[in-house]
Amino acid sequence: MANKLTDMSKIRKVIKYHLTGKSKLFISNYLSLSRNTVKKYISLFDTFGMNLEDIAQKTDAELETLFSQTTVETTNPTLEKLYSYFPKMERDLKKVGMSVQHLWESYYKENPDGLKSSQFRHHFRIWSNRVNPVMHMNHKAGDKMYVDYAGKTLSVIDKDTGEIKEVQFFVAILGASQYTYAEASMSQQKEDFVNSVENAIRFFGGTPAAIVPDNLKSAVIKSSRFEPTINETLADFAEYYQTTILPARAYKPKDKSLVEGAVKILYQRIYVYLKEQDFFSVEQLNEKIWKLLDVHNKKKLTARPYSRLELFTEDEKNELAPLPLERFEIKHQSFATVMQNGHVLLNTDKNYYSVPYQYLRKKVKLLYSKTTVEIYYKYNRIATHPRQHKPYVYTTTTEHMASTHQFVAHWSASYFIDWANTIDPCVAEFIVKILDSRNHPEQAYKSCLGILSFEKKVGKQRLINACERALDYKIYSYKAIHNILENKLDQIDSEPEFDLQLPQHQNIRGKNYYK
Repeated sequence: MANKLTDMSKIRKVIKYHLTGKSKLFISNYLSLSRNTVKKYISLFDTFGMNLEDIAQKTDAELETLFSQTTVETTNPTLEKLYSYFPKMERDLKKVGMSVQHLWESYYKENPDGLKSSQFRHHFRIWSNRVNPVMHMNHKAGDKMYVDYAGKTLSVIDKDTGEIKEVQFFVAILGASQYTYAEASMSQQKEDFVNSVENAIRFFGGTPAAIVPDNLKSAVIKSSRFEPTINETLADFAEYYQTTILPARAYKPKDKSLVEGAVKILYQRIYVYLKEQDFFSVEQLNEKIWKLLDVHNKKKLTARPYSRLELFTEDEKNELAPLPLERFEIKHQSFATVMQNGHVLLNTDKNYYSVPYQYLRKKVKLLYSKTTVEIYYKYNRIATHPRQHKPYVYTTTTEHMASTHQFVAHWSASYFIDWANTIDPCVAEFIVKILDSRNHPEQAYKSCLGILSFEKKVGKQRLINACERALDYKIYSYKAIHNILENKLDQIDSEPEFDLQLPQHQNIRGKNYYK
């Protein structure tokens, strides 16, 4: 039957024998094909600028689309020149604002005897379908990064137990240049997925305007045709890198055809070599992946005189947004009720963090990373602390405490000694004696407070005289100063238990809060 397409297996053999130096006559006789048919497919193959590996990578359906076109009239100088212009034109179309019309005008200006606009567009469509029969989307430089996991997993061997553990194969590709990143990760869980996406962005050296993931649960909580719900951690990641998450539509393979095509190619150029070797850690496996990936990115694209790396370096790298200096920290969340002491419990570490006293008994949200703990009440951040990993530690900010508690929090031996020195050195000496007389200085804090508070009640000089007299008696207690001031010298050797009652929301210093 005229114009009936030859079986794809025969086309593959035609190309194979042609590349091994067999004549068209030999190929025609051996495969029972007409000489014109053999000549046609060899002519198309040469026009596409492909090699045997490129042919082997394509499916029969792709080859059928590729070779179903009419033979290019390579004897026509005008068409030869036109088709040599298309690879550069394809690159230029990836630039923002560029159009086919604009590029035709540039072509026609340089070639006044060239094709008109309609024929120009017709031949460009033919060329596009030949060199890439599957991917029809036009990608702008720096616009989108597509990410996905390969369906087939890799494996590493535990050195201690010999157990074989499956690991995931992550792939990311930039739309315009097809520059590719790949790595192995332990799982497809949220933390591993976000970390892999960040590694890809760092590998590319810039942030694309949008990231297009599949509808996996690590990225999308609830899929929808119109407004999918993005995982909160991934949304925070996008905000940190000032990019957008655009999940591919469910059951719409064309939305992610580029990354799926990249996965198929990497199966042949990376995956097959990894299955032949044993690896004992993810790090060791990734080192091998990245070596093979470098070869892949430097390999010339089908029917084009440039590689993915060259296309990325020249056209897309400068279109990516700058990276932040620090890497993104994944945050986890928990909820807690503020305790009566003004602290909340982070259950993960069994640690306590302070919040302003106005939020006592309120329910708050804790967002924590490896280094920080942030506390929110009704979407407002009310406290931030460095994260403590040692259990049962209280982390307290003084400003969070009520005024009474702030004052008590400042109590120390040096605090009372400094206060006493502002009155007189002999008062400071007496305070030191009281502190030294207890097994632990904290046992004397309330006594020190009571003594120093006498200044407001009886005056500075009377307090100084009382301290001098108590030093002479060598009796160091609050009760001794009290009895001297009351002229009860026969009772200065007795020291009842001192109990200071603190008011709830008042400033203590300078007021007589003692019994």
